[in-house]
Amino acid sequence: MPVPWFLLSLALGRSPVVFSLERLVEPQDTAYCSPGLSCHLWDGDTLCLPGSIVPVPGPVLVPTHLQTELVLRCHQETDCGICVRVAVHLAVHGHWEEPEDEETLGGAADQELEEPRNASLQAQVVLSFQAYPTTRCVLLEVQVPAALVQPGQSVGSVVFDCFEAALGGEMRIWSYTQPRYQKELNLTQQLPDCRGLEVRNSIQSCWALPWLDVSTYGDDVRLVLNVSEEQRFGLSLYWNQVQGSPKPWWNRNLTGPQTITLNHTDLVPCLCIQVWPLEPDSVRTDICPFKEDPRAHRNLWHAARLRLLSPRSWRLEAPCSLHAEAGLCWQALGGGPCQPLVPLLPWENVTVNEAREFPLLKGHPNLCVQVSSWEKLQLQECFWADSLGPLKDDVLLVETRRPHDSRSLCALEPSGCTSLPSRASTRAAHLGEQLLLDLQSGQCLQLWDDDLGALWACPMDKYIHKRWALVWLACLLFTAVLFLLLLLKKDHVKGWLRLLKQDVRSGATTRGRATLLLYSADDAGFERLVGVLASALCQLPLRVAVDLWSRRELSAQGPLAWFHAQRLQTLQEGGMVVLLFSPGAVALCSEWLQDPAPAPGAHGPHDAFAASLSCVLPDFLQGRAPGRYVGACFDRLLHPDAVPALFRTVPVFSLPSQLPDFLGALQGPCARRPRRLGETVEQVSRALQQALDSCFQTPRAPGPGRTMGPEAGDQT
Repeated sequence: MPVPWFLLSLALGRSPVVFSLERLVEPQDTAYCSPGLSCHLWDGDTLCLPGSIVPVPGPVLVPTHLQTELVLRCHQETDCGICVRVAVHLAVHGHWEEPEDEETLGGAADQELEEPRNASLQAQVVLSFQAYPTTRCVLLEVQVPAALVQPGQSVGSVVFDCFEAALGGEMRIWSYTQPRYQKELNLTQQLPDCRGLEVRNSIQSCWALPWLDVSTYGDDVRLVLNVSEEQRFGLSLYWNQVQGSPKPWWNRNLTGPQTITLNHTDLVPCLCIQVWPLEPDSVRTDICPFKEDPRAHRNLWHAARLRLLSPRSWRLEAPCSLHAEAGLCWQALGGGPCQPLVPLLPWENVTVNEAREFPLLKGHPNLCVQVSSWEKLQLQECFWADSLGPLKDDVLLVETRRPHDSRSLCALEPSGCTSLPSRASTRAAHLGEQLLLDLQSGQCLQLWDDDLGALWACPMDKYIHKRWALVWLACLLFTAVLFLLLLLKKDHVKGWLRLLKQDVRSGATTRGRATLLLYSADDAGFERLVGVLASALCQLPLRVAVDLWSRRELSAQGPLAWFHAQRLQTLQEGGMVVLLFSPGAVALCSEWLQDPAPAPGAHGPHDAFAASLSCVLPDFLQGRAPGRYVGACFDRLLHPDAVPALFRTVPVFSLPSQLPDFLGALQGPCARRPRRLGETVEQVSRALQQALDSCFQTPRAPGPGRTMGPEAGDQT
């Protein structure tokens, strides 16, 4: 069944519809026409010489419309080629000439006129076909009987079978008569490729064609080429620009099958894909699947750029054509939207990659170009900001000229164009008379001049400087008065400064010094004792870090990594690391001093003390421990002399008996006043003594126990 040409355009989409084509078995070209007409195809091709247009002598046949249709011309079942069938619609053009003097000629003239009016019309119609690499012209002779000859009426059509063409190319067809009575008809169309037609098994050139499928994968796009293994083919991505030839972007020779991923930011509406087998005279398949993709249209505007070519010319650069309008606007120094200069300088349509001229006399940093599409602002560029410096605090005066030499002036402001002079409460209105004087004295720069009006840029710096001078004078006067008051109230000022100094010191103390507690988890009772000490130290205040309150982080990072991070942070902040010695801790230290590399996994998963010895020992061995470490042990649990000698290079305190010295060492230079420190010592001492008594009264069972503290609930 023949397929009309307009339906074949459906075959060029992302998911093409497959059509079958009529098959012709005649190897020779033929012609046939509508009922009532007679036609004849001249043998062989004719010269393609349209010639000049000549006057119409009377009614003649002229082509009025061209129509095309694709068919298959087959020499064998699997040896076919695409062929273009062309139908030329004809009509009668012109009228019979009437005699100049009917009375003089009389009956003889009537008899002469009747003979041609009863005769048939004959025309020679030329069809010119061009599609790479073919160029042909054929001549069709058509005869219309006298009964169908009605001036201005269609008489039928003549059909030519057919012009052979290559798939995927562009074809052009012209039609005219010999002699030529009017401008020739022309038609340009894109031939479909093997994807859109049921021809793969009939056309040998489609057998080895790479078949391309476009699909989305998340934010990316995949090009899947379904070809046989080891088949070589070419792939080209290009921008199909309306102006000029296609612009190549990416070309590769590949071996199938292949899957190529494109980033979604690379998609633009005119991005097309061409694929072909690497064989002589192979058919090339083109597809442009992103014409209607919203992401592609957004990316196109992101890729578009405004470029200044010269002081008075610019260009909109983009990979694809755009529907856009451009206009000049004025950008004030204080911010806000750029104000269009309409109606004096209206918006104009813009062609991509085409230079445009500014209708200006001079440039200005505050003049900008805006580009919009469908009434939505897309781009804005202040071209002269680079060459003429940053935005200026100038006001734009708009002069509007009317008939009879009348004119009006207004100042362009964010609220609109303020007439000058005016009583409005705007900056330009307050300075209206001064601005008019500046304009008359030539202090304003003329940017544009036309019969409709003019644009002037007037500086406002001198008026701003006057205002700032008054402000500075008021500030100096206020400073002088304040200085005199301070001299008169010298004693009160000293007392105020003393109070301020105490408040600053109190603020530094409130922040607290960082303190890291390290201990060996001998049993649950000892862990409770450590928890009581840590909670009491938080009230000094000190910022205490202990593994009891960081079990979740300890499990996630590991004991060694957790201790290393805490130790580094504490020492960088000028804090103190406290080593709480117990019988188990002394045993671990002795073990490390004898063998620095104990077997992994020998201690509990939360025992930060065992893991920390590898970092603590180097500080003691290299003499870096004083001022950064202190030691402590609990009364009745361990005597300070039992601590290994290496760790006694720093102070070792017994708690709670030596609690005041221990707290003073932790607080350092930020220690509280003696009275407040004494109250804190009593509270901490009572809490520790109760915990020690409970520790000796309760059987000491190994294993981790619950503790109290600011993060007691965050345990795993």
